[in-house]
Amino acid sequence: MLRRLLPMLVALVLGLLGLAWGLGSLHRIFAEEREDARRSLDSRREALEQYARASLTQTLRDRLEAARPALEAAVTDPLAPAAGLYLRERGTQVLPRLALHDTGEDAPASERYARLRAGTEVAEDKDDPWAERLARTRAVETALSRGDRRASTVALMALLQHRSQYVLASTRDVPGLLVVLEALAEKGDPVPQLMQALVREGLSDGRGGRLDGLQRLLLSRRSRFTPTDFQFLLTRVAALSSKVGAPVEDLRARASELVKSPLPLPDALPGPTLVRTGWYLEPRGGNQVRGVAVDAGVLLASLTQEMRERGLLDVEGTVKLLGDAPVVAVDALPLSVVTPEWARAETALERRYRLKTGMVLSCAGLAVGIAALAFLAQHRKYRFLELKSDFVATVSHELRTPLASIRLLAETLEWRLAEGAEARDYPGRIVREADGLGFLVENLLSFNRIDKGRWVARLEPVRLEELVALMRRDLEAWSKVPVELEAHVGELSLRADSQLLRLLLSNLARNACAYNTRQPVRLRVEALPGGRVRFSDNGVGIPPQDWERVFGEFVRLPGQGREVPGSGLGLALCRRIMRLHGGTLRVVASSPEGTTFELSFPATATI
Repeated sequence: MLRRLLPMLVALVLGLLGLAWGLGSLHRIFAEEREDARRSLDSRREALEQYARASLTQTLRDRLEAARPALEAAVTDPLAPAAGLYLRERGTQVLPRLALHDTGEDAPASERYARLRAGTEVAEDKDDPWAERLARTRAVETALSRGDRRASTVALMALLQHRSQYVLASTRDVPGLLVVLEALAEKGDPVPQLMQALVREGLSDGRGGRLDGLQRLLLSRRSRFTPTDFQFLLTRVAALSSKVGAPVEDLRARASELVKSPLPLPDALPGPTLVRTGWYLEPRGGNQVRGVAVDAGVLLASLTQEMRERGLLDVEGTVKLLGDAPVVAVDALPLSVVTPEWARAETALERRYRLKTGMVLSCAGLAVGIAALAFLAQHRKYRFLELKSDFVATVSHELRTPLASIRLLAETLEWRLAEGAEARDYPGRIVREADGLGFLVENLLSFNRIDKGRWVARLEPVRLEELVALMRRDLEAWSKVPVELEAHVGELSLRADSQLLRLLLSNLARNACAYNTRQPVRLRVEALPGGRVRFSDNGVGIPPQDWERVFGEFVRLPGQGREVPGSGLGLALCRRIMRLHGGTLRVVASSPEGTTFELSFPATATI
């Protein structure tokens, strides 16, 4: 058979190899298409991320540039607001302004103010500029006490000229100026513009310089005072400002903005930097760092909205800042553009790729299946031809043997009758051979009708005891060896086709006699609970590996050195009969001492 199948097997293998090459090439094309689509998506994502990075960088720079005038004003004017501004020069933080007060425990400025108000302040050295300052201060107070407005104005101008010439310690200068201005506000008739200038904006010194007002002087020289002195002077200056009509809210605001320690920002900056604590810093030449407070979340939300309005993102798309690094270089902002549209596109891309891959695999599996089916069909075809040939040979032999025996017995009977000899057993032997021939034909016809579905079982109540009695009578009629039949079936009745069950039991009994080397042949039929019937014999047994194979068509086992007659359809016919009744037939035990078959009927078949 292998020689017949070899050409077809070679053709199938070559065809499968060619198909595998074609499907592999097709799968590579699908994979390349997926990679191209992925690269396209990645390219679009990178382009949007570059746009977002450039836009955010420009926004940060614009923020700093827009804050530049305010930053420069805050550097030169201590009253200018500095919220959200940062400046560091030569490693020292200038903005936000630091509350760098004197660490001493005394309050020299407050004490000097009290002495000045009481008129008990004296200079230790007459050549000290402070002595001359005290003299000019007393001159202003004396003129005010006399009510001489002209003299008080002249004395005040002389005092201011002395201030422009000499820079005194802040703990002397500020309390002294405060006492003079308070005296002017209380006793004199000051010019409002002059008083407001002296308290707040300051005056030109006539030489291109400027004398700071009291508010600016206090804020700019805050590091010269202890915290106690600063709060005391702040309260007095605020009260004086309110009295003379000078703005005081920004003074209080600037004082409340003072921070106790420098902001924890990086010292070394490679370039423009975004600090996650909320600052954009930009180093300048000369060891200077400028910055502005920013809210990265708000900036990203604004950028997202802008990109949506431009049609670059859908309504669900967002721009995110990745990572958790506290300091991020602006030139390499780790921005990510996230949108469900891309996720859906990638999902659809993977789904299409899996679908195409599944189709390729399905084609491959289908091709292999078709090839296998073609091979099996061809194999079954040749196997069928072999079985057909064997079956024809077997049936021809089985038919020829009883026919030859019948002819020989008939001729012998004729000769004996002609000679007048004894021939009483010859008719019986002829009948047995004819019965054997008839049983073989009946098996063939019954198998064909059941196999083709043309036999409809006629179910009617049948007593198992009656079927065993018929089998006993059949055994007596055709068995050539003594048979002992033992039955324990009780009153079991079945709804079954009696003709088919009689044929089933006859086949089991004939097999038991054919595959047996003992005399007598012992058979046992036993009814068990649950609609089970066991048929046992003392034959040669069936090897365990053949327990299921013996129920196949045209399967015949060797009979221990002798040829056993039969068509190979007996047990196959028995199983089909049980299936017609909705039951099963199987081998439950077998050994060289005999075999036991079990017939299991459905619960509806038992009565």
